[in-house]
Amino acid sequence: MATSTSPPSTKPTILHLGDDIRWNHELYAELGRKFNIIRTYSMGRDEFKAALREKRWGDFVGMYRPFWNTGGEMGDWDEELIALLPPSLKIFTSAGAGYDWVNTQALARHGTIYCNSAAACTESVADAAILLLLSCYRAIPWSFSAARSCSATEFTHASQNIASVSHNPLGQTLGIVGLGRIGARIAEKATRGFGMRVWYYDVVRMREREEGLGVVWCESLGALLGGCDGLVLAAPFSGEVVLGRGEFEVMKRGLRLVNVARGKLVDEEALVEALDSGVVSAAGLDVHANEPHVDPRLARRDNVMVLSHTAGASVESHVGFERLGMENLLGWAEKGVEGCVSAVNLQWLERG
Repeated sequence: MATSTSPPSTKPTILHLGDDIRWNHELYAELGRKFNIIRTYSMGRDEFKAALREKRWGDFVGMYRPFWNTGGEMGDWDEELIALLPPSLKIFTSAGAGYDWVNTQALARHGTIYCNSAAACTESVADAAILLLLSCYRAIPWSFSAARSCSATEFTHASQNIASVSHNPLGQTLGIVGLGRIGARIAEKATRGFGMRVWYYDVVRMREREEGLGVVWCESLGALLGGCDGLVLAAPFSGEVVLGRGEFEVMKRGLRLVNVARGKLVDEEALVEALDSGVVSAAGLDVHANEPHVDPRLARRDNVMVLSHTAGASVESHVGFERLGMENLLGWAEKGVEGCVSAVNLQWLERG
């Protein structure tokens, strides 16, 4: 689709990346009153870079990507791409909780605030985490695959033997890595809904949040891994593996692992070894290290539930992604940095 060019306007310009707005039309109209909105629709990386070099859209101050599966066709937002953005760009708001595809530090050095939309998918991701956790405890993948096989032999085998490996989560200790909005909501559901004890590890201790939730902080990841029966990864990916061979070696034997964060947080070779040895008794994986490819050594196991990176996928999440991105832009227009409700890179931003 052909891109539009900016008409003469006294309003600051923002680029709307990707598809049309679907739900929050009144808020989008308000955005149009504050900004001159230019659409890029869908374009590949090379075309996007060429457009930036030729300054096709002028000196725009913001970018808005309301959906995670459109408007991102230009690939990773790395230093090569960020260097082509105009100095006028001050804010980039995007759908989704994760931001491993964008170099937020490089954006900060460029003078650009990056805002994600994690708050909008908190409920959906937390629900999926509980689903995966229950799948691990109750051997749901085995039961499901046996029934789906339509084999009387497999059905009978599962029906007669699953009880020996199935457990209730009541009274078990759940470890959570990352006590942000999503981690905190998982903790609420696990304690209030299933009677689990919750421990957590995060790079920063959150005393007020832990007291409100009644959870226990662990000073190190190793302390968490050595004491919990179930583990949920709910932390952003910062470029480093969180669970490698060393971490699997200190885990409590029989731990059940759930990952609703990013696949690259886990060394999948080490996870396969841990499953083979029984260090990990079951796993629930919404995310994978080499998406969209799933490791068949994990997918084919009866004690591993695999999803297609859909933990946050719901209509409610998408409505919220749209809305939160616009709220960040409107807040920035009114109050600057203080008006941004979900900025993630302010610690690196040089403020003049």
